[in-house]
Amino acid sequence: MRHLSFLCVAVLLSACATPAPVERGSPEHEPDETMEVDPLLVDAGVPHEVVREAFTTAPTPDDNIDSPASWTAPDGARWLIATAKTTDRLVVYDGGTGRRIRAVAGPGEGPGRLDRPNGIAVVDDLVFVVERDNRRVQVFALPSFEPLLSFGSTELQQPYGLWVHKAGAGYEVIVSDNYMSPRDEDVPPPLDELGERFKRYRLEHDAGWKATLTGTFGDTGASGAIRIAESVYGDVAHDRLLLSEEDVAVGTRLREYGLDGRYRVRDVGAGLFKAQAEGMALYACADGSGYWLATDQFKDRSLFHVFDRVSLAHVGAFAGERTANTDGVWLDMHPDARFPEGVFYAVDDDQGVAAFDWRDIARALSLKTCGR
Repeated sequence: MRHLSFLCVAVLLSACATPAPVERGSPEHEPDETMEVDPLLVDAGVPHEVVREAFTTAPTPDDNIDSPASWTAPDGARWLIATAKTTDRLVVYDGGTGRRIRAVAGPGEGPGRLDRPNGIAVVDDLVFVVERDNRRVQVFALPSFEPLLSFGSTELQQPYGLWVHKAGAGYEVIVSDNYMSPRDEDVPPPLDELGERFKRYRLEHDAGWKATLTGTFGDTGASGAIRIAESVYGDVAHDRLLLSEEDVAVGTRLREYGLDGRYRVRDVGAGLFKAQAEGMALYACADGSGYWLATDQFKDRSLFHVFDRVSLAHVGAFAGERTANTDGVWLDMHPDARFPEGVFYAVDDDQGVAAFDWRDIARALSLKTCGR
């Protein structure tokens, strides 16, 4: 196996149409959809650079695209794989052009079937997919998409995001579990019930794949708790987890935890995020330097904040020319002819995925590339 580094989208004629509000309690409703008025970047006054998209995939509104990941095939082609929440599929695109290649899976509960897929991650030749409504994580082999394993259904209540990293001969998987109050499904639980916001699993292969729950964590204090939990990402070299707090009522931001699951009493981006903190990615250089990228989910155009990997200092922000309402993102540092210094993918208004050449991002914000 090879380890890889990790607005309306319709053509604008005069103005974007505002999506119809989602009814509470409907299958489409999600706990982070709490704002009465959609926040717009055009009104926010946040300083940022504009980076033109390298491409945007053709819009497919019926799919309800949530999160992307990418993988390099044996022939060297880059595949862009995205979860489709409404059609219960994985959509596969050409990672260099955005051309749709095919869709896999479909609705159901058995192996290889999906129900409301959200978070996705690719490590080595494995793709991990969180299914909110099957309450599990399913693992597929690449390039065949053969289902290998599913886990978490006995512990997870409302999973959304995940972070996967190599750990010894296996993998560790951290899954966000956005269970809500048993008394009101639109309200987070009381603080003292948030200690299991994140589940930790060990994935091993020994005469077959198996996954073991090894622990749970979540701060239960007013300053460190994650009330609305989706995105989670880690940095092993700096013993750091960043968790998106999406509850705008308490101030959306990123909270820093250690890999041990303890809150570091430090937040990132407090006051910078004006809409909602969403997907994150890490540009990680071998010398320990690099950058965190984190999404601010404005409805007209998404804003991507950039923080120094080591100090977590804010170093700038950028937006695309049209990419909007972003949930998941993915950064692939693997070089190829189209993207020789890597590519940043961001979901575009639930209908497709936009790609940004890292060279364009680095040039706009005067960022380094690894080795320079």
